[in-house]
Amino acid sequence: MHIPVGIRSLAISLPSIIRTNDYYREKYPEIIANAEEKNMAKLMSLAGSYPRNAWEVAMQPYLEDPFRGTLQRLIIAENESSLTLEYRAAKDALKSANLSINDIDLLIVSSFLPEQIGFGNAAYLAHQLGLKCGAWNLDASCASSSIALQTACSLVQSGRYRHILVAFSSTYSRFVDEEDTLSWFFSDGGGAFIVSELEVNQGILGSKTINTSVLCDQIIFQSLQDKHGKTKLRMQLAKDFNRVMGETATEILRTCCEGAVSAANLTLNDIDFFIFPTPTAWFTDFCIQVLNINPNLIINLYSDYANMGGALSMLNLYHAAKTGKIRENDVILVYSFGAASSASASVMRWGDVRVAK
Repeated sequence: MHIPVGIRSLAISLPSIIRTNDYYREKYPEIIANAEEKNMAKLMSLAGSYPRNAWEVAMQPYLEDPFRGTLQRLIIAENESSLTLEYRAAKDALKSANLSINDIDLLIVSSFLPEQIGFGNAAYLAHQLGLKCGAWNLDASCASSSIALQTACSLVQSGRYRHILVAFSSTYSRFVDEEDTLSWFFSDGGGAFIVSELEVNQGILGSKTINTSVLCDQIIFQSLQDKHGKTKLRMQLAKDFNRVMGETATEILRTCCEGAVSAANLTLNDIDFFIFPTPTAWFTDFCIQVLNINPNLIINLYSDYANMGGALSMLNLYHAAKTGKIRENDVILVYSFGAASSASASVMRWGDVRVAK
C-alpha cells in the first residue's frame, strides 16, 4: 500500500555576495588573458579532439568562453557560514509549514562540507534551533539533499516519525581560492524542507539510487596550513575528470531516471516536469539529449546561481514551484548527481507544498 509522504514545505537560503564575471576581469586581468592555460579550461575541454559522447557534445558551445557559461556566483560573507545558511532556511521551512520546533521528530543535515573538521553540522544546528530530538548528518556529496529526502520519506512511512526537518548547504568558496579559475563556476547556498504525510496518492512514488564510485579518484581534498598556522582544506579535480564524466554520465543518468519511473510504474512520458541539477551551463542540455525529453519541461538556473553543489536540485525545485511551473498533483522527476558518492532520481506527485518567500 502506498503511504503518501513527501515535501510539506521548502525554503532556500542564499549568501549575500554576488560576483559577476566583471569582478574577475577587473581583479585578475592576467589570469583572464591566460585562462585557457588554467585549471578550469584544462578540466573542461575536449583536449584537442572532437566530441566523443553526449556530455562533450553538450559542452562544446561553451568552450570559447573562459568562464564556460558562468555569469555570476553567490559567495558567503565573513559573517556567514554553512550553518547560517541552514539555520535561516530551517526557520523559513518551519514557518511555511506552520509547525513549531516541538513538532519536529528528527533533524537530518547534509553539509558540503561542515564547519568543523570531523563533525557534521547536525548537532550544532539542532542547538541553534533549540531542537530536543535526534540530529543526524547525512553525506552523499552533491546528491545529499535528494537522498536525505528519500531517507526522510522512508522514516515517516515507517510510522516512527511524523515530521522530519532536512537542512542542507554547499559552501565551495571555503575550499577553492578565488584566483583559481576552478572557483569561477562554484557558488554557495543552502536550503531546507520538511517531510510529512500528504494527501492520498501524493509524495514519493519511486526512486533509484546508484553509487558513483567511478569518480572516487577524481575529486581530491588536501589539508594545508594558512599563514596563521590554521588548517584549511583545498579541493582539486583530477586532470581526467571531464573525460571520466563524459564516459560515465550518460549511463548514470539513464539508470537512475529510468529506474525511478519504473519503480513508480510509470514511463518518462508520464512526467509533467523534470528537475535536474545544474553544475555546469550545459547539464540540462545533456539531460534533454540523453533522455529525449521536451525542453519546455525543465528549468535551468545556472546563469543565476552557477554550481551550488548539493543545493542545486532543491534550488531548481523551489523556483519551479515558486513560478508555477509545477502545480499540485503534477508528477515530477528530481535527479541529483554526486561525484564520488551517489546519483539518485525520485518520482513524486507534488502536494500542496508551502514554498517560503
